[in-house]
Parts: sequence; C-alpha cells; structure tokens
Amino acid sequence: MRVVVSIGGSVLAPDLDSDRVAAYAEAIERLVADGCEVGVVVGGGGVAREYIETARDLGANEVELDQLGIGTTRLNARLLIAALDDGANLSPATGYEEAAAALRRGEVSVMGGMTPGQTTDAVAAAFAESIDADLLVYATSANGVYDADPNADPDATQFGSMSPAELVDIVLPMSRNAGASAPVDLLAAKLIDRAGIRSIVLDGTDPSAVVDAVLRGSHTGTDVIPTGSDEPTYWTGASDA
Repeated sequence: MRVVVSIGGSVLAPDLDSDRVAAYAEAIERLVADGCEVGVVVGGGGVAREYIETARDLGANEVELDQLGIGTTRLNARLLIAALDDGANLSPATGYEEAAAALRRGEVSVMGGMTPGQTTDAVAAAFAESIDADLLVYATSANGVYDADPNADPDATQFGSMSPAELVDIVLPMSRNAGASAPVDLLAAKLIDRAGIRSIVLDGTDPSAVVDAVLRGSHTGTDVIPTGSDEPTYWTGASDA
C-alpha cells in the first residue's frame, strides 16, 4: 500500500517536543514494517505563524512570508528525518520527482512546503497524485470535516464520509471567510477531487491514530471516498488477519 501522510506542524511539534516527534517516527516505522510505502509532508504549525507575523510587522511581502513558512516546514521535516535515523531521505525533498525517487529507493520520503502560495495540504495532495498513492491521510488538530468551524460553532456537525466533490463544496465557503478554519485548503480539496484520491481527515494528536487508519481503515475522522471506489483490499486483508 502506498500512502502519503500530511502531518500538521502543530500536531508534530507543537512545543518542539522530541518525544512527540519520536512517537510519530515510530508510527511511520510501523507502517513501513507492515509493508507500506510512506511519503510524509510536514507543515509549519505555530512556529511558522510566529515567524510570518513577525516578518509581516517588519514589512515583508507575501512571497517573502511564504518563503519563511516553507523554511519552517522544512525544519520540522528535518526533525522527523532525524527521528527516522537511516529510514528516510537525508534531507527534505524539494520537488515531487525527488520525493518519488526516495520512495523508489525504499526510503520514507519526507518533505515540507514547496512553492509560495501553496500550503502543505496542497503539496500532500499533489504528491499523492504524482505517485498514484492508494491513500492520503491528513493528521490535523481537528477530528475530521465539519459543516462549520467546530471551534466557532458548537452545533457544527461532523461528516463520517463524503465524496471529494462534497469536500470542495464544504471547503469553498470556509476559504472565503477571513480566519476560518477549513479542514484542508481549497486547492488540496480540488486536487483530491481531480485525482479521485481516497483520503482521510483525522485528529493526529495521537500518532497511533494514523497507524490504525492506514492499516485497518479504523478512525473517528472523515473518509473522503471517490465515487465508485472500493474499500482498499489491504484493509480487508488486515481485518482478516
């Protein structure tokens, strides 16, 4: 099974806690030991936002701010690479071909941000599409996709499953509201829809949740299921084991 895991920076390293990074490395190693090919895209989280806000106060333009964010995602990616020892590429991939080449060498392929104006949500979706991944998992600080921002609306309802097109429809109005918290960004949702990528959005605070989702399809988040797709045979075999 080929899987791309997008790990939010605020999930991987909210306080630059080495134990949390090590726990995520152990979870990824479990996936590899079970026969998965794993690509990882790491976000910037709160550290990136702090750098961006400070630079904005200093008069940096939006491209410069994006470059700061990208640099921070790659620092977080390096933390994970360090925790994976010899199991990952030596440094964060800076292009999709480079990331795919790491997979072909049998390594965990780790990368951060890529291009100004593009979030790591979108990088993960594009990476998954480029390698024909069987599954894309977003490990976020929210437990799935809701019809409204659950942090602002106590009556927000979680979706257990939805199609990629429905994900686009949900994310679109959220992307128009300043400060809104969408589960994934609009470009990522559109890429998932275009490629028909089976995806899961879940609470990644506990790294074992990613393991359960990838190996067994077991989670409390939201399944994004392309129309007409079947449940991965990998999960069927895992449940029979």
